[in-house]
Amino acid sequence: MKLALISRPFVYHGGVETATAGLVGALVAHGHDVHLYSPPGQLPLPGVVGHRLPVVRAPSLARALWLPLAVARAVRAADYDVVQSHERTLSQDIYRAGEGCHRAYLATRGGPGASPYHRLVMALERRIFARTPRIVSIARCGRDEIARLYGVPSARLRVVYNGVDLERFHPDNRGRHRAGTRTEVGVPREAWVVLFVGSGFQRKGLRFLIEALGGRGEARSWLIVVGKGDPRPYRLLAERAGVASRVVWAGPRSDVERWYGAADAVAVPSLYEPFGNVHLEALASGVPVVASTVAGGAEVIEVGRNGALAGPGDPAAIGRALDELRGQPWPRLSLAARQSAEPFTYAAELAGYERVYREIPAAKQDFR
Repeated sequence: MKLALISRPFVYHGGVETATAGLVGALVAHGHDVHLYSPPGQLPLPGVVGHRLPVVRAPSLARALWLPLAVARAVRAADYDVVQSHERTLSQDIYRAGEGCHRAYLATRGGPGASPYHRLVMALERRIFARTPRIVSIARCGRDEIARLYGVPSARLRVVYNGVDLERFHPDNRGRHRAGTRTEVGVPREAWVVLFVGSGFQRKGLRFLIEALGGRGEARSWLIVVGKGDPRPYRLLAERAGVASRVVWAGPRSDVERWYGAADAVAVPSLYEPFGNVHLEALASGVPVVASTVAGGAEVIEVGRNGALAGPGDPAAIGRALDELRGQPWPRLSLAARQSAEPFTYAAELAGYERVYREIPAAKQDFR
């Protein structure tokens, strides 16, 4: 099948980029003719035909509008069986809603206010959900959110979960990397370590995790923060909470598998999260997860078996959830975590998309 895929570059493998990179590799391995449309910065990928999208040097408002227009021009003349976009564009057969709904995200911040940028993004979103034959969510909660907020009928909505690299993220990393990684950042060998992985500290609830650590009343718990963001307000928060000496700011890391190996638990207390790859990476690494009840990742958490849940913005609940995990035998937790991640392969993700691809010829008829 000849596929056009629109996506941001896979330069730094954050959650969205990692998920797309794994899917692209599986598509190529399965014999699909993949054409990747991306702004400048995309490195060549084996077996993929790359197409560079022009980018204007302009304010964010203009850039948000320019990308859909550039994609429309680029794919219009080509003959593709399926056009699949992972970005907010206007000329696709399938839209992968990997970032959920911008409207729902803004609700966690009190709404868009008068921001022209946010209003433009929501206008693009409305058009995408109204005119795209198939919308693919990465979790059931995202599918339900799109149906509720935009009235998209269930016949056009599908759920395809992300895959995870089960070799890169493996329980054996604990033996390989635990001691060395802790020594690298000065974390004591005997410390009980909570790991936070993610960019976008505000949305992912880092504030509440730090407050939870400050309310635990003992000195053996440490927090390692891996990800891109401005740590300054969170450093001040850690100082006020009396835990600054037990918080490590590791920055963005390409070797994130080492950091899972150093952790005893991973916390993802997001205020809004369609389904962070961190959930699957941690579980595949054999590390239990504290997830937010509003996150798509909560769908793979079995409380008391492979992790725990906490309400968004609730430091006390996060602290209780961490205590629940700390009080359980590690071998049992680790085994259950790994087992719960094993169904989420790239092959399973590919099979999900191929089912959607087969629907596209008939689905297009409704939009002509």
